[in-house]
Amino acid sequence: MRTERNLTRLDRVFARLDREPERPALLDMPKMSRHRVALFAATLAFYLAMVWLVVITSWLVRLDWQVMFFRPYQQWSEIHWFVDYYVVLGQRGPTAVMVSAWLGWRSWRQHTLRPLLTLGAALLLLNITVGAAKYGMGRLGPHYATTIGSSEMGLGGDIFPSGHTANAVVTWGILAYLASTPRARRWLSAVSAVTSLGVGLATVYLGTHWLSDVLLGWAAGLLILLALPWCEPLIARTETAVFDLRDRWRTRGSAPAPVTPVGAPVLVTPRPTAAQSEPAARSPRAPAYLAPGPHTTRSERTPVTPVGSRRPPHPDRVARGTASAARPLTGG
Repeated sequence: MRTERNLTRLDRVFARLDREPERPALLDMPKMSRHRVALFAATLAFYLAMVWLVVITSWLVRLDWQVMFFRPYQQWSEIHWFVDYYVVLGQRGPTAVMVSAWLGWRSWRQHTLRPLLTLGAALLLLNITVGAAKYGMGRLGPHYATTIGSSEMGLGGDIFPSGHTANAVVTWGILAYLASTPRARRWLSAVSAVTSLGVGLATVYLGTHWLSDVLLGWAAGLLILLALPWCEPLIARTETAVFDLRDRWRTRGSAPAPVTPVGAPVLVTPRPTAAQSEPAARSPRAPAYLAPGPHTTRSERTPVTPVGSRRPPHPDRVARGTASAARPLTGG
């Protein structure tokens, strides 16, 4: 008797996903247009210019020191508690969890893994590019500065560019990038820009970053969002590979029965004869429950047919179907 295979949690998830609507056919996906390429080139030039201005200890570094000596957290101390909570919108862990929950629900409804894969690709690019720039330039923060008026570059720090700002630009900007309509994309772009701007200024208020760190963080995050259309072919191949793996996982335990094509010769196995079907001879040793003496196997005995009566013959009885002889009449 065949029993059904117990469904695992992964099987139930994919079964639920299959019942949802298919991926929208007219989903608006950003493309690497000429306008986008020009904007990417301009942002990259701004990024390199900011790095150069800090390296040569230009007016931008003097502005950093002036803002640091102003100490905004002391000038407006009444909003310190709010800024402490608001800056969490730029931390990678909490923001990634919130955005992943929303994009996971979208993936569930649209029957596609593209939102989650796009977020993963953006965060991977963020960690590689911003992390490499931080440790490569090694700039110290305002609280650890050693020489007044210097750029504090190459001293083992990790605050240039601002990771909070770049993470806010990428994490909240990915919602605008994945928007289904141009109108929603415009609104979400404005919201993400204001949010990331507030996170950057919050780090300057708290004294954890220079003003130039925030400017470079905005540029770093924007570069990642502008470069995402180049990653779309890889994201599509990854999605296809994941669903193919899902299909192989489903059919791993159930092999389909072979199907005979129409018109193919059918091999018929002949039925065994009585001699072939006769069981092998038993051992000469008789079982314990039989009396000693010669015994024959069942196949050697005279077969008993169901035709006729099993009663013993009797001289007074007449077989059915034959005319009986006239009985003698007694008496008169």
